[in-house]
Amino acid sequence: MNLLDELRTLDPKQPGNWPWPIKIGAFLLLFLAIQVAAFFLLWQGQNEAIEAGRVEVDKQKQAFLEKKKLAVNLEAYKQQRAEIEQSFGALLKQLPNKSEMDALLIDINQAGLGRGLAFELFKPSQNENFTEFYAELPVNLKVTGNYHDLGAFASDVAKMPRIVLLTDVKVDPPGKEGTLAMEAVAKTYRYLDEEEIAKQKKAARDKAAKGAKK
Repeated sequence: MNLLDELRTLDPKQPGNWPWPIKIGAFLLLFLAIQVAAFFLLWQGQNEAIEAGRVEVDKQKQAFLEKKKLAVNLEAYKQQRAEIEQSFGALLKQLPNKSEMDALLIDINQAGLGRGLAFELFKPSQNENFTEFYAELPVNLKVTGNYHDLGAFASDVAKMPRIVLLTDVKVDPPGKEGTLAMEAVAKTYRYLDEEEIAKQKKAARDKAAKGAKK
């Protein structure tokens, strides 16, 4: 009986009756199958661990890049803020304080008189418009004169060391004598003293707290 015939006559339910060569062969095949299965499971586990490690590395890399980007943006923000504060400080220096406002109004009036204009109206507002750091005082004015002098007056006001803006400008047609009448609002500004700034901040906090309660 050859090996093939012996394999066909084997009873799988009674392996104990198998010939020793076949038992050994079956054991070796079983052992090999176990080794292959163990290797496959080990490889799969290592592969999963490698993939998990790669994902973690990618996360750490992304987190690092985001932190680096934030750091770069933070430095740029600090620099931009410093530049804004410097520019704002330079702008504030162009604003008079409370005691210098009368002198500024006189300068505006003298600028018109110096160009030969006649003031029909020069009326500073009774109420200032407050912001956090400065106050705005509108001045309603009406002057008459020729076209060249009106233009020169507007140019002189724009060149003043203090900030003065001519707004709502309206020029009427020439009258009988050929003169023009210009109406405008000259907006002047002054910076607030420490007491006024504290008052404005308190008013802003109170307003915010009142809005939060609604």
